[in-house]
Amino acid sequence: MFENMTEQEAREKIKAMVAEYYRVYKQKKPFKEGDRITYAARVYDEKEMCALTDATLDFWLTSGRFAEEFETEFAKWLGVKYARLVNSGSSANLIAFSVLTAPELGDRAIKRGDEVITVACGFPTTVTPVIQYGAVPVFVDVTVPQYNIDVTMLEKALSSKTKAVMIAHTLGNPFNIKAVKEFCTRHNLWLVEDNCDALGSEYMIDGVTKFTGTWGDIGTSSFYPPHHMTMGEGGCVYTDNPLLNRLILSFRDWGRDCVCPSGHDNFCGRRFSGKFGDLPEGYDHKYVYSHFGYNLKVTDMQAAIGCEQLKKFPSFIERRRNNFERLLKALKPVEGSLILPCPAENSKPSWFGFLISVRPESGLKRNDITSYIEGKNIQTRLLFSGNLTKHPCFKDLKQGKDYRIAGNLTNTDYIMNNSFWVGIYPGMTDEMIDYMAKVIIQSTK
Repeated sequence: MFENMTEQEAREKIKAMVAEYYRVYKQKKPFKEGDRITYAARVYDEKEMCALTDATLDFWLTSGRFAEEFETEFAKWLGVKYARLVNSGSSANLIAFSVLTAPELGDRAIKRGDEVITVACGFPTTVTPVIQYGAVPVFVDVTVPQYNIDVTMLEKALSSKTKAVMIAHTLGNPFNIKAVKEFCTRHNLWLVEDNCDALGSEYMIDGVTKFTGTWGDIGTSSFYPPHHMTMGEGGCVYTDNPLLNRLILSFRDWGRDCVCPSGHDNFCGRRFSGKFGDLPEGYDHKYVYSHFGYNLKVTDMQAAIGCEQLKKFPSFIERRRNNFERLLKALKPVEGSLILPCPAENSKPSWFGFLISVRPESGLKRNDITSYIEGKNIQTRLLFSGNLTKHPCFKDLKQGKDYRIAGNLTNTDYIMNNSFWVGIYPGMTDEMIDYMAKVIIQSTK
């Protein structure tokens, strides 16, 4: 087939066949009542499949031209100076925390025993790096129905050992960035925004609107299939701080001192002329390690998918917002039994899910409602860990030593027992939203 073609012509032929394959076998069929409605799903077309094919035919396999393109375009879209791809959102959080332990940060570097303010109501990998390093997470409660950190507890959580605040924007709803940022500025603390569930959400402070993830010192994103856009697996760490960017690259790429991109040598121009630590002078700079890092790079196949997803992303955000508003309006009649979500003040969320809590006075039970909804072929999810401190992974940790709780976690426990969420991802049609609303209303009868 390819004998009389140039390589580029052969590529185009292959991609045309892939596009046809998508149209025949992968294109989504119209929704019928009773079809499975998942809480999230990949939204893609032949363009992502063709981009993936293009990267596969390069057979570069590690980070390359597509990763570089995505980092450039994503940083531009977010409005930040630096965006660095990693292999997952969890790895993004690991890198974001790890760089804050670097000795280059002087007195602001997080050391073992130092404290990081966070919440227990969320996803564990926001907290895991803190515990694994030997720092101490300090948990504060959240508010309902925003489901984000209770900022009135920040001062109570503060101690002489506090070095950072590391929290997520819950299901796309921004936390009170203004209050948290002012607190961090007042006490010279780092702010890490786990933006994995909120990509595209906007927040305004003093008339200035920016995307969540860009207000703090470091932001993180996840590109796991259920998230706002996907690479299959994948994540990103972003910042405006050139020193933090340099540290992100080092910790992501084995902890090395060298910043040469994959496949490039002597990018710095002093590969064999430097003096580092106790190594002999002129030791190959590509093998000098300044930090205890990892290999958390993304592959070019993943990045190629991301490049096409990014082009569609503004439409994804708008569809999520439309789906949220449609479902919110449809569920108004059962507000007496269910607490419906409420956007943060001064925010325009890019919703990840639609979070619902059962009112205790209603006499309804969360598990009865979710069992009914699941029985109608609609997928539900809890708010991740509910209360992380109640999970088996905390069994051998001692409160007051390995972690602290500032005040109480009353709302966190309430959410653990009474809250759930359903999807509003951009692949959902009006018919799917309306059917889901009908079933949720029925579940309260």
